[in-house]
Amino acid sequence: MSTSTRFRRAVTALFVSGALLAGATACGGGSARGSGGGEPARAGVALSMAAQQEATDEALAVQALTAQAAGWQETADEAAAAASPAPSTTAEKQKFAKTRFVANAGLAAGATYQWIIKPYREGKFKKGAKGRTFALVKAGLAGAFAYNRLKAAADNAKGDPLLSKAVAPLTASIESLKGLGSKLRKGDASDADVTSLQNVINGVKGAGAGAGAPVTEKVPSLSQLSGG
Repeated sequence: MSTSTRFRRAVTALFVSGALLAGATACGGGSARGSGGGEPARAGVALSMAAQQEATDEALAVQALTAQAAGWQETADEAAAAASPAPSTTAEKQKFAKTRFVANAGLAAGATYQWIIKPYREGKFKKGAKGRTFALVKAGLAGAFAYNRLKAAADNAKGDPLLSKAVAPLTASIESLKGLGSKLRKGDASDADVTSLQNVINGVKGAGAGAGAPVTEKVPSLSQLSGG
């Protein structure tokens, strides 16, 4: 099953959960009225309404992000191709390799901060946190996306001798991130996992800066995340 298919199913689940909670709230309200009211019944209705509101907020967030994604369709390779014609000389090939490295590494860094580091620091991955389910779905996508973009960046680096030498020591660390997306999505990622990812991103940015290919964070669209 593709990542995008899993994401669409997660979105559908959020909408369905909102509908079910709405029904539960209506039933709960009816029971409370039928029994003449009571503290247990009213408390149950209040909890159902709070859960319904959370599911509604998450569903609206999905809609907003999806709409935003429609306007952000450019991928890292497309950006690199648009920035430079097909290289022919050795110097042009090295420059093109750096351009692609910067694009891929920048997207990895942007996804890591926006969808993983930031919500992690805000406590959104903790059990009981409001919007946790949706935050974990996005973090899972971002984790897989960051791994793929870092792998691509490491491959791009091979096209420039200086950059290749700077990135080579990070290869094993990048590979260690392979299963991070799944762990994040399931809520199983530890503090050490998040710290390790951040260290790899910082290492790649440092390698780029030292080799004349400074990396700037670029937050990917939701469509780019689901596409990997």
